[in-house]
Amino acid sequence: MRSAIHTSFGEPADVLALGESPVPQPGPGEVRIKTLLSPIHNHDLWTVRGQYGYKPTLPAIGGSEAVGTVDALGEGVQGVALGQRVAVAGVHGSWAEYFIAPAPLLVPLPAAIADEAAAQLIAMPLSALMLLEFLEVQSGDWIVQNTANGAVGKTLAMLAAARGVHTINLVRRDAGVDELAALGIANVVSTAQPGWKEKVRALAGDAPLRAAVDSIGGKASGELLALLGEGGLLVSFGTMAGEPMQIASGDLIFKQATVKGFWGSKVSAALSVDDKRRLIGELLGLAASGTLKLPVEAVYDLADVSRAAAASLQPGRKGKVLLRP
Repeated sequence: MRSAIHTSFGEPADVLALGESPVPQPGPGEVRIKTLLSPIHNHDLWTVRGQYGYKPTLPAIGGSEAVGTVDALGEGVQGVALGQRVAVAGVHGSWAEYFIAPAPLLVPLPAAIADEAAAQLIAMPLSALMLLEFLEVQSGDWIVQNTANGAVGKTLAMLAAARGVHTINLVRRDAGVDELAALGIANVVSTAQPGWKEKVRALAGDAPLRAAVDSIGGKASGELLALLGEGGLLVSFGTMAGEPMQIASGDLIFKQATVKGFWGSKVSAALSVDDKRRLIGELLGLAASGTLKLPVEAVYDLADVSRAAAASLQPGRKGKVLLRP
């Protein structure tokens, strides 16, 4: 089968190439999926570099999420039909014509959700929804996040709005304001503009900012902490700057603020089956209704995986880069 393979770890655009691999066979409790579309996530690229928590055996096929149809059933699999269209995340080797998935991870899809949205429906949106619950905010509360034009940031803003939670969405480029407005996301502030902190405070009015999500680190962490209200929560979601969080002890002490780290894998592992089913059901409903928009920047053939990886790393993308076998 056609596969996007790397035989060494390194920069994805340099080491990924089209290759041939044996068609995998499902074991007990597993199914084989015929891939329709598979996204390129940042964690996929870090895996190809050999710098993520999971390090595959080489040669390796990239990819961790996809939409596809059930092609073969392993021993003991029940309640799954051949030909059924499903989404699945948390797998390995989805940048190929076929891949293997544990049957319990499959999410059956309604016809109302297009393949382009279904391909990216679980990993990032589920992380965003778990993150929203991790913030412990209620309808009417205000939160602030940076890198709001990233995949999780966009999704968090839409999911929060659906629950009545107000978000203030920080972007680092002025162009990001119009990009988010096109998706119906309000309260977008460019930190490239002078006086942006005053604009944030004006948007919230007298309401305190209950929580902040930091995906940058460095001085950006301290800027968010300074905006929080009494007893606010600062959550570290990522470290785009690659620097330690720089926060003022005075803000931490006198606001009685809390700082927590969020890692989706750990939070997901702690979720009950019922809670995970509830959250995925919410995502399916919002995607089917069009409330949750999951834009696509471009779709590439597997043969162009090197160009696709490079495109995924370009700043200013308006959506996910997808691969089609």
